[in-house]
Amino acid sequence: MRYSTLLVHLKLGVSNEGLLKITGNLAERFNAEVIGVAVCKEASQAYLTMLPQYTVQGADEDLVTIDRRLTENLILDAEQQFRAALQNRARSLHWRSTITSNSRSQYVARQARAADILITSPVFDGPFVDQRQELSVGDIVMYAGRPVLLVPPGIQSANLDTVMVGWKDTRESRRAVADALPLLALAKQVVVVEIASARDLPDAKRHVTEVIGWLQSHEIAATMRVEAFQKAEWNQLEGIAREIGAGLFVAGAYGHTRLREWMIGGVTEDLLLHPRRPTLISH
Repeated sequence: MRYSTLLVHLKLGVSNEGLLKITGNLAERFNAEVIGVAVCKEASQAYLTMLPQYTVQGADEDLVTIDRRLTENLILDAEQQFRAALQNRARSLHWRSTITSNSRSQYVARQARAADILITSPVFDGPFVDQRQELSVGDIVMYAGRPVLLVPPGIQSANLDTVMVGWKDTRESRRAVADALPLLALAKQVVVVEIASARDLPDAKRHVTEVIGWLQSHEIAATMRVEAFQKAEWNQLEGIAREIGAGLFVAGAYGHTRLREWMIGGVTEDLLLHPRRPTLISH
């Protein structure tokens, strides 16, 4: 079991060091090809005039032309980061980028047609002030048709010694565990966790037992942890992850509708906005 091709989405104007280190590590483990992708929204003249860095008097070129050249330089810098970090770690490297007026999230998601897994960061943490490269990770998860590995800012490595699977008996969870098989096969310990109401605990234990049996059929040893719901589900899952020292979390995304997640909150939104460790999510 392996990922043959990885797709990594790079941010512009910042260091992508941690993201590329994790991508390089996975590329070496799987002897994989890597596709790098960067995207930025095309700016209008009216928008640029509102930005302090473009209030230059007497410019010979219009602001859109100046901005496009600066953005192209940022994309070139991201490509150079990509190639320098991965040139000796991946089987081969490919680069894709664009400046577009269309959806940046859907551009990145469409590139996943050529990959087994998409690797990105959940939030923007750099000085690129106009926010035109910001993407909706939720949109990427919904449209990519591939698992998405979220790497929080500041994380330099993915510790696969212990992997935690957040289980619910839903289509999304079943998809996520199947998508994560290559990573689960690398782990020394896999723990399948379900949080259930007190009355649903017997069913939860039966379901998780069957998941563990399925993993064993793929030569992956796993253990079970089923607990009664005590507090906010995400906080309870995070507490278990800390306790067992999980270096990777695996979960299905949007078991409820996105509208419901947005209105009342849910595990998916917590995973997308506040991951504490590398997190693989699938829809």
